[in-house]
Amino acid sequence: MHIGSLFIYLLNTSPCFQTGTYTIKTKSSLGKLLLVKVEKDPYFVFPEDEWYCSKMVVTTPEGDVILFPCYRWISRGELVELRGGRAMKVFEEEHPLLADHRKKELTLRKSLYQIAIYSCSLCFTLFSFLFFTLSYLRGIELKLKGLLGSTERWKSIEDMKKIFWFKKTTMSEYVTEHWKDDDFYGYQFLNGINPNVIKRCSELPPNFPVTEEMVKQFLEKGSSLQKEMEKGNIFLYDQTKMDGIPPRTNNGEPLHVTAGLCLFYLNPENKLMPIAIQLHQQPSEQNPIFLPSDTETDWLLAKMYIKNADYMDHEAVHHLMRTHLVAEACAVATFRNLPVIHPLYKLLISHFRYTIFINSAAREKLLGPDGPLSISSLGYEGLMELMRRSLSEMTYSSLCLPENIAARGLESIPNFYYRDDGLKLWNITASFVKSVVEYYYPSDSEVGKDTELQDWINEIFTRCILGNTASGFPSCFNTVEEVIRFVTMVIFTVTAQHAAVNNGQFDYGWMPNNSLLLLKPPPTTKGQSSMKTILETLPNIGDTVKIQAMEWMLSTNYTDKVPMGAYPEERFHEPALKQMIKDFQAELSYLSEEITARNLQLEVPYTYLNPTQIENSITI
Repeated sequence: MHIGSLFIYLLNTSPCFQTGTYTIKTKSSLGKLLLVKVEKDPYFVFPEDEWYCSKMVVTTPEGDVILFPCYRWISRGELVELRGGRAMKVFEEEHPLLADHRKKELTLRKSLYQIAIYSCSLCFTLFSFLFFTLSYLRGIELKLKGLLGSTERWKSIEDMKKIFWFKKTTMSEYVTEHWKDDDFYGYQFLNGINPNVIKRCSELPPNFPVTEEMVKQFLEKGSSLQKEMEKGNIFLYDQTKMDGIPPRTNNGEPLHVTAGLCLFYLNPENKLMPIAIQLHQQPSEQNPIFLPSDTETDWLLAKMYIKNADYMDHEAVHHLMRTHLVAEACAVATFRNLPVIHPLYKLLISHFRYTIFINSAAREKLLGPDGPLSISSLGYEGLMELMRRSLSEMTYSSLCLPENIAARGLESIPNFYYRDDGLKLWNITASFVKSVVEYYYPSDSEVGKDTELQDWINEIFTRCILGNTASGFPSCFNTVEEVIRFVTMVIFTVTAQHAAVNNGQFDYGWMPNNSLLLLKPPPTTKGQSSMKTILETLPNIGDTVKIQAMEWMLSTNYTDKVPMGAYPEERFHEPALKQMIKDFQAELSYLSEEITARNLQLEVPYTYLNPTQIENSITI
């Protein structure tokens, strides 16, 4: 059999960002085309100007059209070899040249993407995002001039509304007006930025001695706490994992973190209401149970301390660890173990766009010595300890939304839009993944034979989950169904789940409602607080601005956003796969229309899981 090759030589003749399509013809047949080699002129005398090559499309004399995806920058003197045609699993390779090319590709990748703390190997396709970030930070710097760095205290709650007079959303304005309301407080634990923490309570923990007498007046007339638990109307927030973590020091004195408990009641109007708060795990005379019947400022302070712990847990665990870092582990494992011709590489690569870069930037800018997360009540060391504890407790099933909802007993609680929209997105994603995976793996035996696939999942298990078998994470795949479930989890995590915990940060981040930092110790006795106490507890002007600037930046859309389900890089050669993507996009479009219509009927619309608002990867 005659084997041909195609060599393309790029001359450096185009200015930066100019795009073009180039046609090259040959009079003789090249035979069966295995690789396309692309090289940028190594001898051109003008200054370096990298090329970004999208794809090569080869039409043979017989009329066959073969796609050779590239989608990367090419530097002077760099030789790039492109694989084309349908996606191939390692055991399907027949030609020694292609089998050898596959091995060499992964050897090179493993040298580039080394698993180490705070390392980053991918920075060459990120100019547009970096440009956006720098421009945006400059805008923040100019607009906040005179506030950023100020150590002055706030004189009133109203003054805080003036920070972002130039940046408002419908939701952020709603929060400033309703942050004191108990029904809105409960709503946030279902549809705010941390909707994965409460669970149904059928029996009170022994360290939370709430009595019938304490809460009777907040329940339906004639009912009791026991009856409401039996009916499934009582829910619990328990931050026990934060207990005992040393807070950071401020001006030489330790700050205060409360590993609290909060009891919620779903009332006859289907509103989730907080009815009892204990700010520390162990009950005592200095750790009273606060109630809605206490003074307004006592109750507000108790709610603020619960939200302070919840916000730190949100940023460090549910946002950073359970989306960003899970995505990074899967991305690095993909780069190291799956060659570009592998079907799962083709499916997943678009979902890892910019993730390694933004994670590297976050470690430096958000968690660094002067970053907004490090000025939180826990500080850098405390947040790291919180993440260590949370990683040891993280389970595979908790990242799979249907099982997460069931385990927390929240299948039927009303007005839970995160659950409703999230489960529909999970099912749409799972259906798409099923069609792709079953196309390439028609039987369980094919899963077992794919050594690259097995290396991929094993590296995620050993390096991301640290080999914790109790987590339930797979260390290998035995069935097609296991592959479908895991890939669905990955795509859902980097799209829908990240949107749910990220996109509303500015909306809900108004300081009295959600504060990463509280300065005064929590109350130990009732009736001693005032609005002055609350103002003294909240961060100063400079720290408030720093935190809210972070929320603003993390919640903002930018010009080259890629929405969920959009695959602008054409990587699949097979028509069947292109149709699967179109079907996936159509299902997402139908859901978007459904969510938009639903939101028109709501006083507080839930928009974060509208597919048009979800990005295809974690980029910010």
